[in-house]
Amino acid sequence: MILGAGFGGLELSTLLSERLADAVDVTLLDRSDSFTFGFSKLDILFGNLTSDEARLPYRELAMPGVEFRQETVVSIDPAQRRVVTDAATYDADYLVVALGADYDQAATPGFVEGGFEYYSIAGAERFRDALPSFDGGRILLAVLSIPFKCPPAPYEGILLLHDYLVARGIREVSQMHLITPQPAPIPVSAEASAAVERTMADRGIRYTKRHRVYGIDPATRVAHLKDHDEPFDLFIGIPVHKVPDVLTDAGLTENGWVRVDPYTLRTPFPGVFAIGDCAETGIPKAGVFAESAARAVAEAITAEVRGGEAPPFDGAGLCFVEFGGGEVGRVDVRFRAKGGPSAPLLGPATRYAEEKADFGSVRRTRWFGR
Repeated sequence: MILGAGFGGLELSTLLSERLADAVDVTLLDRSDSFTFGFSKLDILFGNLTSDEARLPYRELAMPGVEFRQETVVSIDPAQRRVVTDAATYDADYLVVALGADYDQAATPGFVEGGFEYYSIAGAERFRDALPSFDGGRILLAVLSIPFKCPPAPYEGILLLHDYLVARGIREVSQMHLITPQPAPIPVSAEASAAVERTMADRGIRYTKRHRVYGIDPATRVAHLKDHDEPFDLFIGIPVHKVPDVLTDAGLTENGWVRVDPYTLRTPFPGVFAIGDCAETGIPKAGVFAESAARAVAEAITAEVRGGEAPPFDGAGLCFVEFGGGEVGRVDVRFRAKGGPSAPLLGPATRYAEEKADFGSVRRTRWFGR
């Protein structure tokens, strides 16, 4: 059983279908009816895609040995590998938890009433619809807590918003400020972080690191930091992330996230793995790392079914970063490279925009056949 059909769940289902279709029956559960790439939400925000165009319906999945069911997980007994949903009860030989991270917008006082976000489809649509009425002023984009999904996304958002304001002719009457508790935009890559910081500076975007917004007052339009208040006319937040409640209730979490062995992705419960944003592996939360974790779990399950040894989770992946102006950077990350993490930056350049499009196309074809 695979709980969650995001990057990790889809890749794991595909790999098990390819390798063990004759030996295992896979049930893939998700509460949604479709998958959307995280980076598509920026396209939705800036009007390049509609949400319907971005969605990939799970009904199109056609993997031998894999059955998809749209159900909501109600409870999990990891000791028994038993899952109860709003439709049925399941007992599994192997259970893989890939339920991602939820957004706790109410955790930041005032944010629900007076802020915008683009990490959800609904949030990207709401922000998109509000942007035309913004005629200039003070823009504050704040990372509201760590960890959060896709470390480059706040910087991509503010750089693309800069382009949007330029196109509308209101950039000169707008002040832009990004605040984050992080020490750098992409902490694993000094090269990529320096490039992002340089690009923001070139565009007149103020950048404050190692600071956090604790709440906002929608009436007076100020954001509350530890030692001062910051005024704004438009507030954008990267929401507080949290593990789904059902995983906490199941006793799978420690310090807020699902506890796993960072090299095997196994939980303390035999036959139970966790991958992706819900798991604490010491590696940032991003789809590419959920995908590489899925490969490690597929190797482990295949080794147990067929015999053999499974290599450890290597924490490898590649990340595309939007720099605005049609340019994209590529960061090839290896967290467990010999000698320490490696994350060189290629670009930014327009040719990496094509590679990013190919990245999505390959996975659409692999998972959905189109």
